[in-house]
Amino acid sequence: MDPVGDDLGDDLVRIRPRQFHEAAGTEDWRVLGEGACAYFRTGSFAAGARFVAELGARIGEGPDVDLRREGVTVRLITLTEDYYGLTRQYIGLARRISALARELGARPDPSAVQTVQVTVDALDAGKVTPFWRALLGYEDRAGSPEDLVDPQGRGAPFYFQQMDAPRPQRNRVHVDVWVPHDRAEARIAAALAAGGTLVSAEHAPGHWVLADPEGNEACVGTTGG
Repeated sequence: MDPVGDDLGDDLVRIRPRQFHEAAGTEDWRVLGEGACAYFRTGSFAAGARFVAELGARIGEGPDVDLRREGVTVRLITLTEDYYGLTRQYIGLARRISALARELGARPDPSAVQTVQVTVDALDAGKVTPFWRALLGYEDRAGSPEDLVDPQGRGAPFYFQQMDAPRPQRNRVHVDVWVPHDRAEARIAAALAAGGTLVSAEHAPGHWVLADPEGNEACVGTTGG
């Protein structure tokens, strides 16, 4: 049963990741840190280009698209001065995009989407963030002064984690990997099998802390599972 229903009402109503996942017809999609994402395997650049062209013709403005040789990644997210997230319109839009992909023979692969974020431990984020903003040419994320994002949507976002004191024997910069909620355990198992260790599962199933063989930490996160 679709908890949102076919009558979506106000398309601009903000929704939580779980609402998106629980809506019928969104099975091809996974909510990550960068919005609702889907990857469609097209098999060739030419087929992907046709898919993107049809997206533009039939869907119009709305999705962000990344075209590669073997497939197309589509991202749905609202960017305003005070909001960075999902709105109800994306449920219907995701259904339409998935239907178009099926029509064109593009195969969905939810396991292929992820978001990588760089997290910096900062004792004074107000002083540190401007340096990285200028260096990277990034902008503040809407409603979140501790986050920087690439205005072109290409580079990994940066998050500045406020610290009360330095943590000894811990890297000050680490990578957060956001994966589909149904792929987290497999990704963690692969990292552990490759020599990593599990530092903390205190906030699982939303967040795990891992470390490489030399103790450098990284995190695996999920959204809306």
